[in-house]
Amino acid sequence: MSAYVIETNVPVAANGFADHVSSACVVKCLRCLERIHASGIVVLDDGGRILGEYTRHLNRSGQPGAGDFFMKWIWLNQSVPERCEQVRITPLVNDPENFSEFPTDSRLESFDRSDRKFVAVAKASQKRPAILNATDTDWWDHRVALAENGVVVEFLCPDQFRE
Repeated sequence: MSAYVIETNVPVAANGFADHVSSACVVKCLRCLERIHASGIVVLDDGGRILGEYTRHLNRSGQPGAGDFFMKWIWLNQSVPERCEQVRITPLVNDPENFSEFPTDSRLESFDRSDRKFVAVAKASQKRPAILNATDTDWWDHRVALAENGVVVEFLCPDQFRE
């Protein structure tokens, strides 16, 4: 089974309610979540940071969209090791949105602090998961530095970033 860290914008885009997301992107996100639901592993932090972000943007009841269905599925499977790996990440003492697992690369200093947990989780996991991103430009802007620091980011909707 392949393992993935899923940036919140993927299930949010799969819900299909955002004006800035193309219908093709919605379909790609939906199919990706279906594939993971069928045979993938989602990697989360054991402190609930990623799950907490999901609950702020998605509905745990599983309705009305596909991203909400993913939220319900991950909520129910968060403790099932065959479906969800939970890894420990270490927040920095004076900066709780930064983590010791996040690369110390000057090119990443401007990387969104609220997204650093996803990178830290990917780096801490023994499964070497890819991070899935649909619409967040910060990942695109930092893709070279992330890749050179061993972080694999899959862009589900690369047309969102074309100039």
